Amino acid sequence: MLKEKAVASLGQPSLLMPAWIKAALAANDRLKLYLTLLQSAAQRASAPEGPVGRWEKNIAQSENGLQDAPWAQELVSGAYYDDDLLILPRMESLLEALANDLTTMARPMCDTGQASASALAGRRDHWLQQLHALADNEGLRRAALNELTHGDRQRGDSLHLLVMDLHKQINALSSELATEDIDGAHAWQVHDDDRPLIQAFMRGLHRTAPLKFSHPGLDTAVTRDGKRLLIQNDIGTNDVHVLVIEVQDSTISLTYSDLHPGRFGFFRQMLEDMGFAWKVFNPRVSEGLNAGKPYMVGQARLEAQSKAELQTGLENVASRIVFVIDWNRARKRLQHFVSKARAIELLTQAARNNWGHMAWLMAGAERLVYNAMQAVDSEAFHVGDRLDDVLGEAAASAYLLELLRNSSVLLRQQQPVSLVADEARLLLARVLRQRTFEFDLLAEHAAFTHALAEGLCDALENPGDAAQTQAQVLRAKNWERQADHLLMDARQRAERRPRWQPVVDCLAKADDVADALEEATFMHSLTLIHPAPGLPAEVRAALCQLAATTLAAIQDQVKAIEIARQVSQRADGPDSELFLQTLWRMLRAERQCDELFRQARATMVKNLRTAPVDLMLANDLAATLEKATDNLLRVGYALRQMVLNKTGMSA
Repeated sequence: MLKEKAVASLGQPSLLMPAWIKAALAANDRLKLYLTLLQSAAQRASAPEGPVGRWEKNIAQSENGLQDAPWAQELVSGAYYDDDLLILPRMESLLEALANDLTTMARPMCDTGQASASALAGRRDHWLQQLHALADNEGLRRAALNELTHGDRQRGDSLHLLVMDLHKQINALSSELATEDIDGAHAWQVHDDDRPLIQAFMRGLHRTAPLKFSHPGLDTAVTRDGKRLLIQNDIGTNDVHVLVIEVQDSTISLTYSDLHPGRFGFFRQMLEDMGFAWKVFNPRVSEGLNAGKPYMVGQARLEAQSKAELQTGLENVASRIVFVIDWNRARKRLQHFVSKARAIELLTQAARNNWGHMAWLMAGAERLVYNAMQAVDSEAFHVGDRLDDVLGEAAASAYLLELLRNSSVLLRQQQPVSLVADEARLLLARVLRQRTFEFDLLAEHAAFTHALAEGLCDALENPGDAAQTQAQVLRAKNWERQADHLLMDARQRAERRPRWQPVVDCLAKADDVADALEEATFMHSLTLIHPAPGLPAEVRAALCQLAATTLAAIQDQVKAIEIARQVSQRADGPDSELFLQTLWRMLRAERQCDELFRQARATMVKNLRTAPVDLMLANDLAATLEKATDNLLRVGYALRQMVLNKTGMSA
């Protein structure tokens, strides 16, 4: 009954009557069986040697919830009299079941505010009080037993008589509340002009409903309450996951509740994309729902400008409902491989493309991916690895999104799950062949190195005051540290996967370049310490030329890394030729810097012969820049080796 409580908590009791009547009729069957069991228990206790009735089959075959009441089977066989007191095993369970089912059975008649139901409500309250009082006793006196079970109206009221009267009234109410099926929606008391709206809603629902496959949910109930058309959709099995829609005039008002804030935000965003405006309330707590824990409630509103727009709005809303079914389970499983934010983004894209996530869950979810990882390359992958750690965030997300699509398409075509698994392996193999995550790290590190070289060139060409110089030194130090972190990241990966070792070797050489440039920036700052006037113009010009040549070589390094991403499996394509040409320019830059270093030293001797401190600093700065280009050459050779290995050719 929890789903009915949730709908009531959202303020739409008119939608509940068919469900209340159905629940009341089931409660009637249980109450009559309880009373029959009670009478049989009394007979058994009065004649212990007599034949024992067999109730196990009746209980086991019951369609009204008695399969989960093992105490009912013990009621007859374990009963006995202690003088006038009938002792019943688990009597407290029996009394609780009688009270609960009496409340459920009386609800359609007594909880709707009808004046004609006041007499029945009074009788119900009386017997609920009696059952509560009997719970304090050790057993049932014969008089109490007769009051519960007799059917003679001349002897006064009884629980049995109340059940009979309620059943008669419920049958009459049920006949008045005749329902009809409108394209799959259970509708009652609707007007003729409501039908196009209901049909529009069901049209959207049917458009995407196949994406839930065999999962329960999406049952729709519709009724009219005065000027409002009310639509409730049973999203799933959770008690507070409820959707109720009101249509009045040209306005659609939707009330949605959810225990998961992430899923609430996901559904909210889908409707905002359709033009709905939301009002979100503080988390709500309702007795008997969600184990007393808070849940999210919000209202969305759409003002339509025409009947056609009103129908389109209903159709669009209905088409999105399927995507919240088991959404949180899919998100948690995607988070084995990517971040939470990226997992939500994947589910959002799958919904926008009308693929959904249920097929992926049915095909095995994380097990599907883990099996593909092990089958394709057990050396590259280990169980428990996040896919984005191995492939990179972009490639991992693209793979999972394609897997969501494949699962949806293939299972809707009724293809076997084994085919989905095969597609997952083939797809991952293609992604691995095109993998460029190692180049992402190299490119990011090269970007820091480029920034260091560019900053040094600027400092040499335009010496600033003490504050500017200090800011340049601190900025260079920060860039160098961030480059260091990338190297440490690669080393950690190489500890788990030896295939990362070439990346570590290349990054280690590149890190030497970054270290040299950061050191050169610091040395330049020493030449500007007061009262030093700074280096002479000729010396600065020589150093600027050396730094600019180093910067140009680093720019070629950045280009070489980007070209390496595109290199195909064959090394004779245009990308491969361009890659090799770029590497040779880096080699020539190292030779040019050797010559520029010699020229710079000659200039220093000529201009700084009488300033030994400045001569030492300028010489060390130039030597550090020349060292950077030497290391840059080593980076080029390491990158060349990586690319040649990737293409399968010998160096």
